[in-house]
Order: sequence, then structure tokens, then C-alpha cells
Amino acid sequence: MALLPTTLGLLTLGVSVGQAADYPAPGDFQRGAKTWSENCARCHNIRGPRELRDDQWISTIFHMRVRAGLTGQESRDVLTFLQASNTTPASIGAAPATQSDGASVSGQAIFRQTCVACHGIDGKGVLPGVPDFTLGDGPLSKQDAILIKHITEGFQSPGAPMAMPPKGGNPDLNVDDIQAVLGYLRDTFGK
Repeated sequence: MALLPTTLGLLTLGVSVGQAADYPAPGDFQRGAKTWSENCARCHNIRGPRELRDDQWISTIFHMRVRAGLTGQESRDVLTFLQASNTTPASIGAAPATQSDGASVSGQAIFRQTCVACHGIDGKGVLPGVPDFTLGDGPLSKQDAILIKHITEGFQSPGAPMAMPPKGGNPDLNVDDIQAVLGYLRDTFGK
């Protein structure tokens, strides 16, 4: 009788392990960003990730994957990218704020909430055609007025496969927010 619980436990464990081995791989943010830029952005450009709620992205991916010819894994990757772009940066592995003055913290928080999905936490860009803020001759070599206009109105670099949407896809940003983000970019990546 003492062997019965042990035997049942091992059988249950074997079923659980077997089921886990058949479960599809989770989505990957980086691959999803790449797949989005190579497939979805052709028609949709770069809509703001907050355009839809997480549950709405599931339905959208379900319908669009056939049209785009995406595999199940590619669909999960794109969904992970879009849903991660909807979350606060801390939940997708962003480092904690380290700036000491209020404007920089605000700019950093906005960057991590709105910009990191395309520009990356390191400012080097995670999608093809997204500019690298760390380059000396990159976008931060331009005047503030030009950059504020690009952030506010959106911008497509010549030859880039997609445009940056106005306000990075976040219509709630105001002039102070945009100036705070630009200050954060200059302080962090313009060195």
C-alpha cells in the first residue's frame, strides 16, 4: 500500500512533464519586433502599441497571421512584442530609474514607457531602420527644435522601412513630456 501513492505520484509527474514538452515555446520580444517590422509594418506602419489592449492584440494576431503568412511561433513573437510594448517597462526587464533630478526621471520614465519598444533600453534601436542614439553623427547631433518637431509630428528617415509615429504612438504626451524625453536622450545617449 505504501508504494501506491509513490507510484501514482510518479505517473502524474510523467504526464505533466510530457505535456510540458508539447507546449509551444513562449513568444520572444526581439524576434517579434523583427517580424513586426518585416511583415506587419508594411501595411500598418508602426501603430502605437497602446492602440489596442492585450486581449485585442490576441484577436488581431489571430486574424492577421493567416494574411501575413506567419507561423504559430512568429505570431506568438509578434504578440509578445506588442503586449510588452503595452506594459510598464519594469515588467519587461527595464532597469530601475537612477537619475536624480525630476525632469530626467520623468524623461526616463516616459522613454521606458513609450520609446523603448522601438529604440531599445540602450538607445541603439531594436527594429531595422530605427536610429542609434549613441552614434556621434546620429539623431542627437540635430538641434532640439528639429528633434522636438520629429517627436511631436512623427518622422521617417530617408530609406527607413517605417516611420516613427507622432509622439511615439502615445497621444497623451504633452510639450513638457517631449522636452523631458529629449533631455533624457541627450543626458543618457548624447555623451
